[in-house]
Amino acid sequence: MTQRDIAIIGAGLSGLTLALALHKQSIPCTVYESRSASLDIGGAVMLSPNALRILDSLGIYEKVKPEGFHFRDLHFRTNVPLDSYEFGNREKYGYDGLRIFRYKLIDALLIATKERGIQIEYGKKFVKILNETETDVSWDFEDGTTGQAACLIGADGIHSRVRKYLYPDLEPKFTNAVGVNAAVPTAQLNLPDSFEIPVTIMNPKHGAFIIAPQLADGSEVFIGKQKRAPELDREGWAALLNDKQWCVDFFRQGAEDFPEVVQNAVSKIELDRISIWPFYVVPKLENWTSKHSRVVILGDAAHAIPPTAGQGINQAFEDVYTFAVIFHRCKPQELQRGLKIWQRGRQKRVNRILELNARIDARRFPRLPGAEKSEVESKPFDLDWLYRPDFDQMAETWLEQAVQA
Repeated sequence: MTQRDIAIIGAGLSGLTLALALHKQSIPCTVYESRSASLDIGGAVMLSPNALRILDSLGIYEKVKPEGFHFRDLHFRTNVPLDSYEFGNREKYGYDGLRIFRYKLIDALLIATKERGIQIEYGKKFVKILNETETDVSWDFEDGTTGQAACLIGADGIHSRVRKYLYPDLEPKFTNAVGVNAAVPTAQLNLPDSFEIPVTIMNPKHGAFIIAPQLADGSEVFIGKQKRAPELDREGWAALLNDKQWCVDFFRQGAEDFPEVVQNAVSKIELDRISIWPFYVVPKLENWTSKHSRVVILGDAAHAIPPTAGQGINQAFEDVYTFAVIFHRCKPQELQRGLKIWQRGRQKRVNRILELNARIDARRFPRLPGAEKSEVESKPFDLDWLYRPDFDQMAETWLEQAVQA
């Protein structure tokens, strides 16, 4: 162990990207993953220019660029178009939006970590912190072994075990909603020429129906609805998925009240292409770091962002990249101050995302008959602040402002 050695708990998208960001700053790290092998899960993520710029700087973007579907706008409509929201624009921000399967992105990240000699240890389930001092931290694994590093990072998601050290009594709150998702061929939709996707189709009685192209050629679409549901444990969710016919029935419920493309989308759904995703949230946390700043949480472990603006994983990438820059710039005795600066800067960005979510929600839901557009609905989006930043410069600016203050 050195004064700069970092342990990362979680080999998902955040953990692997953090490892590459630390390597770029010449900071040694080891990644620990509870599973016995790399994540091989379905589902796709939507990456906006802010995240793609980070992946580009780490040498990943060109590897994954051919693997996903490129697009610019997210559309909102009822039976008629309502609004659109820019998710990328190569001319303006350097990148279009990219929808890519998680496993394809994880595979590219794994190849890059191997090329750089970054160690990943599987079958290492983090249990608890044993001891934290001003210079290092030690912890237990479930297999009876222990670990020690200058800093331990919890990149282990919304149900973070690492977060328990900072907030022993905090449990993510289930929203009583689950996403019911499936994939169907795009040709099945029989899209009219004027019908633009990806789209969220709003219905006051049945909620929203989402359609988003995936695969590089857009030949497949993700379809999704939200359903109210009681909270279940892991075994309960698994049991629910053993009988997926209810998901098909749920997709078809009220389909006749949506545009015809929805009726086409749900006309044939393969059971093995269905998944469900329970939605949890965590409250705003006062601290993302421990007393001596030797334990840190980031991504969903620190802030679970609602999906309205599609910024969940994108903000996690911002977390890990700027963390690596700040950690590199701080001497060991400056770490506590540096990470407080990092959290403050990141929280401001997260707060702006939450404000953006509220603006999108206000614009996408139909107005009452006779109601005029509010100022929030009428004001155009200015997304330069979100999509255009230089994150190295951003982190440097945070530090400079703190010195001046």
